[in-house]
Amino acid sequence: MSHTCDKDQALYDELKLVINEKKKLRNPLIEILHKAQDIFGYLPVEVQMFVAEQLEISLSKVYGVVTFYNRFSMTPRGKYLINVCTGTACYVKGAPKLIQMLSEELKIGMGETTPDNMFTLSEVRCVGACSLAPVLVIDEETYGRLDTRKKVKEILNRYRG
Repeated sequence: MSHTCDKDQALYDELKLVINEKKKLRNPLIEILHKAQDIFGYLPVEVQMFVAEQLEISLSKVYGVVTFYNRFSMTPRGKYLINVCTGTACYVKGAPKLIQMLSEELKIGMGETTPDNMFTLSEVRCVGACSLAPVLVIDEETYGRLDTRKKVKEILNRYRG
């Protein structure tokens, strides 16, 4: 498999090491895809094809797993993934307003990434923090009761550094 540049080749070489280490496991695909996403930042079709070839499984099986799980992305994601809860409690307590504030602050829509690749805006059905509604999660950090633009700006500024 030839790739466009040495940097890409180094990433594929790193992924090949991971695959060789993990392919002896009983069901290695999800774990390998997590590592692949860590290496590449996302899972484009080329990476999925590489994984399928290396594991000697169909591309459709790999694609099915990638598209089923929210954690996987086929487009580049920002350094920080902002998941806004749109479950019933969060929705009723202001998730649509929270999404609007985030969109305006970041100048992106749902599913998009900021031009500086810092943030990707996404939604999830429920994060199990209903008492804190409306809620967003950045990486593993949960933020609740986000009903003002000031609170949203403060959180974003923490990550902007």
